[in-house]
This record gives sequence, C-alpha cells and structure tokens, in this order.
Amino acid sequence: MSFALDVKKELSKAENLSYSREYAETYGMLLFSRHFSSSEIWLKTKSICVAERYIYLLTKLFSPIIEKQSTLKASKNFINLHTVSLVVPEECKKIYEEFGHSDKNPSLRLNRSNIDDDMCRVAFLRGAFLSCGSVNDPNKNYHLEFCAQYKNLSNDLCTLLREIEECNLSPKVVLRSGSYVVYLKDSEQITDLLTYMGAPNCAMDIMNAKAYKEMRNIANLRTNSELANIAKTASASARQLSAIEKLDNTIGLSALPEPLHEIAVLRRDNPELSLRDLGELLSPPISRSGVNHRLSKLIELAEEEE
Repeated sequence: MSFALDVKKELSKAENLSYSREYAETYGMLLFSRHFSSSEIWLKTKSICVAERYIYLLTKLFSPIIEKQSTLKASKNFINLHTVSLVVPEECKKIYEEFGHSDKNPSLRLNRSNIDDDMCRVAFLRGAFLSCGSVNDPNKNYHLEFCAQYKNLSNDLCTLLREIEECNLSPKVVLRSGSYVVYLKDSEQITDLLTYMGAPNCAMDIMNAKAYKEMRNIANLRTNSELANIAKTASASARQLSAIEKLDNTIGLSALPEPLHEIAVLRRDNPELSLRDLGELLSPPISRSGVNHRLSKLIELAEEEE
C-alpha cells in the first residue's frame, strides 16, 4: 500500500461529532470529486476506505440510490479502481442544489455557507483530500497536492488553506494535464496539514523520515569530510616524502640542520603519521604547527635544489 493510501485510510477513520461536520466533509468530497453537477455525481478512487466513507456519508445525509463498481487496473502493480456514482439524475440535482449550486453559475466555486466553523473547515478539507488529494512517500520527497477541475475552485481552496492559523500554509497552483493542482512542498507544512485534517500518525511518519534523512546526511557529510582530510593528509605526506628523498639524493640528510634532519628522518620512517603525532615523537615534543614549519622548510630546500 502506498503512503497516500495510508493517509486516506487514517483520515477515513476520523470521527465527525456533529451533523454540520458530516455535512461539510460530504461537501468537500462532492465538490472535489471526479464529477459534481446537477446531472452527474460520481467519484473514482484507488482507496476502498474512501469509497466506503463516501457511500456512508451520502447515505446518511441523503439516502440516494448509489452504484459502486470496482475494476482491476493493470500498471506496475495491479490496483483496484472504485467508482461510486448516483444512479438517479433527479437525486443528483437535489443534492447539487442542496449545497447551494446552480447550473446558472459559469464555474464551480466553493460555497462558504456550507462551512459553519473551524471544525467544519477541518472536515471539509478532509473530504476534499479524500476525493482528490495525494501525498508522496516521505522517504522519496515531500509533496502534497489537491487536484481541482476548475481554476476558480483551486483559488478558493488556496484561500481556505491560507486561512488556517494553526498551519501557516503557503500553497501554490500549477496547471497539469488540464487540471489545477494545489500543492505544498514544505515538510513542516505537510505534517501540519495532515495533523489538522486528522492523520497525526502519518504526519509522524513524515517527521520520522525527515529526522532519519537529516541524520544520514550528517553522517555522509562527516564521512566525506574525513575522507577529504585523509586525502589531503596523504597528498601532503607524499609531497614531503618526495622532498626528503630529493634532499637525501643531493646534499644528504646529514647535511641538514639538526631540527630539519630530525624531522626528515621521522617523516621518512613514519609516512602515515599526522603532524601532531610526529611532533610528539620529537624530544622535546613540538606542536603541530612547529612540525608543519619544519616540513615546509624541507620542501623549500628541495625546490632550491632543482
């Protein structure tokens, strides 16, 4: 099961504690379903939980004659598509007008009179997401969207989302394949909205996935930094050893001043040691910067011999 279906399964279990909230959620499901008009009302979904929720709410509020069909769709993984439709055109018209819509309106818009209060807004958005929403697996990327059939409807939805004080959302709209997609890409906004709509468990899954990604990124950065330091140390050591070999073949290491002779022999015999470790082998020990100064002097002398 996909993460989006998990979210819809959790949302489908949310309780509406009043008639007005059931009414608002039903309106959200209808308004953002595949087709909502005075002559046709039907919804198509991959989630059996959504189909059952849709049937339950419509039956409880209006008792229409409903037909449900399930078909197996061949894709990468076989999935069931559930289509729920109202059979009687007169019942479609009755429900359509019940929510304050008319064929005289040029475009389908959100009728605010169907959302009484903040809790009804929660229920409405839950219904809208159940009908047309989707959210990506957080292990891949962060993306939540609502797919609306009309531009004005998508704008109305954006306005409603921005009004949620608890979430501080900043939705955007893009036209995709003839539909208007309202989307969020910020992980915190997505988790806030899912919690707000009634899917706190799935919201927590996103937060856990994000925390895991951040820990993995920190570990990768640390490993890359360590590898870079090792490569840098190895490169510096190779340059020092080359200089020491050149001096040994030209003037001879014994001709060097005692401090340089001492560090040259130590580096030649211990090519894998860090500067700090080399400094501790000297008597008396010297600092890392002191070792680096002496080795740099050896490189300068070797370059003068060229």
